[in-house]
Amino acid sequence: MAENKKKILVAGGAGFIGSHLCGQLLGDGHSVICLDDLSTGREKNIADFKNRGNFKFIQTDVAEPLNIEADEIYNLASPASPPAYQKNPVKTSETNFLGTLNLLRLAQKNSAKFLLASTSEIYGDPLEHPQKETYWGNVNPVGIRSCYDESKRVAETLAMDFNRQFGVRIKIARIFNTYGPNMDPKDGRVVSNFIVQALKNLPLTVYGDGRQTRSFQYVDDLVEGLIKLMGSGDNFTGPVNLGNPGEFTVNELAEKIIKMTGSQSKITNLPLPQDDPKKRQPDITLAKRELLWESKVKLDEGLAKTIEYFKQIFKD
Repeated sequence: MAENKKKILVAGGAGFIGSHLCGQLLGDGHSVICLDDLSTGREKNIADFKNRGNFKFIQTDVAEPLNIEADEIYNLASPASPPAYQKNPVKTSETNFLGTLNLLRLAQKNSAKFLLASTSEIYGDPLEHPQKETYWGNVNPVGIRSCYDESKRVAETLAMDFNRQFGVRIKIARIFNTYGPNMDPKDGRVVSNFIVQALKNLPLTVYGDGRQTRSFQYVDDLVEGLIKLMGSGDNFTGPVNLGNPGEFTVNELAEKIIKMTGSQSKITNLPLPQDDPKKRQPDITLAKRELLWESKVKLDEGLAKTIEYFKQIFKD
């Protein structure tokens, strides 16, 4: 193996984002070990990689002890949409705590670099806007979203403590709303929900009055940011926001998707879930400075590609 080619472990590699990351790392010539318990990941996302000699898939739960050799470890192992992580909240907490602990121990054993895929949910329902990495957040520790929000916060704590106590080289990425091909039509994320509903001419379900804002990042931009973060100097741990600072209301997103799909759908309003954030927009000044990274794909361009992906799913 060439000196600059690495053995890279991607936990959660059969998931939406993980599968795109695996594909890019393979394209860059690295060997990739994909771990996934397939609770939310899907084998079809990695089907094209399975005949490659430099790709290995292991179906396992990261909450169980691991013994694998790797030069770099990306931890994307966690359900990420509210319906998915609220379905089994204790398991969500276990995955983000024990899974992160096990992968950090593996990084320590291998002297490997470790990247934690954290989340903008760290900020909760933010009182600061846009959100900088220095903001500590406004999180309900006992709400229905806490299994995800708080377990990601403790995962960040574990990563920083492994860095300070044991010298493990760590990176923390705080990922904002991401969309694109390989999204599960049933996972409950707002972009996939709206596209599926629009393509079927069903009512688009908007929670609350739809004036809450989100920032939508195309998956290719995120993957580039994750790889740049992993490749950054050991003195830069993050956390660093990776997101698209373009801010849209949920109503604007719904109307845009109805127009782009030529749908006959109308918007219907349902009650706002507990602790649903009212605003979400990343400040990416740190990523621009330290990683020379910013999102490039505009929402219309990314949505067009994502809509085509879902059209193909329904055609097949």
